[in-house]
Amino acid sequence: MATPPSAGTFLRVLRDEGVSVVEHDGWRTRNRNHKGPWGPVHGVMIHHTVTSGSTRTVAICREGYQGLPGPLCHGVITKDGRVHLIGYGRANHAGLGDDDVLRAVIAERTPPADNEANTDGNRHFYGFECENLGDGEDEWPDAQIEAIVRVAAALCRHHDWTVRSALRHLDWQPGKIDPSGPGMDWQDIQARVAKRLGTKPPDKPLPQPQKPKVSLSRLVAAARRDPAASGTPVSYAGTKTVEAALVDAGLLTRPRLDGHFGTATVRAYATWQRRCGYSGAAADGIPGRASLTHLGDAHGFTVVA
Repeated sequence: MATPPSAGTFLRVLRDEGVSVVEHDGWRTRNRNHKGPWGPVHGVMIHHTVTSGSTRTVAICREGYQGLPGPLCHGVITKDGRVHLIGYGRANHAGLGDDDVLRAVIAERTPPADNEANTDGNRHFYGFECENLGDGEDEWPDAQIEAIVRVAAALCRHHDWTVRSALRHLDWQPGKIDPSGPGMDWQDIQARVAKRLGTKPPDKPLPQPQKPKVSLSRLVAAARRDPAASGTPVSYAGTKTVEAALVDAGLLTRPRLDGHFGTATVRAYATWQRRCGYSGAAADGIPGRASLTHLGDAHGFTVVA
């Protein structure tokens, strides 16, 4: 168990590791602590933003967007290798992930492939968003990679963790692919962090999880059947994957992530449809292929018939 340090100590720890830090107004007290606990912390999570331009990227991560308020991380690592501190405390970055992965991180062993979204990651991880389009073509500059290495090493050193406590978003939440792209070699990053810590790197890289698949036809049947059913029966297990995405998008409360496509899930999905540009009867909360594919692309699942 690790208690988060004060904001001042957090800043000192990063600077002592040689991190180039940019402090943004109010970062020390900007957080989502009113929505849930912050800590104990167990690791450092690295993401990519799917944005371009440092100024725009920092602003989005600081303010958030409709349905997902900021801060969306503690620090933004821009392509020039600078780390912009925008918040400290609970932040909307990790979302729901796999409890088996959390246990593995705590034990500092190779985590299993993530296949569940049942545990609050915003409570337990430091989060750093990295400026990158996430399109498989946007390069990761050396300065940005070095900043990731130093950030991970700084916090692992402070908490007396090994490099196993540094992980990617894709290791935590089913279907996520970040961080990825040319120049993002996680095994090399692990080796460099371990070298800074004076320890050996892991013997093997973390496994690459597969995206879960959601059947559109079975999901539609659940969306039409479940609201009228008594109790909260689960008629299609893939509903839980979609509900986890809606929770991650800030449209559904976590207690409603139960696999039952009830009225709350219908309302949340209708809001997602409106966010996609639909209105009227086209935003009735019954999933369509286009809106579901868009949700899957954003939150890590594949739509099948």
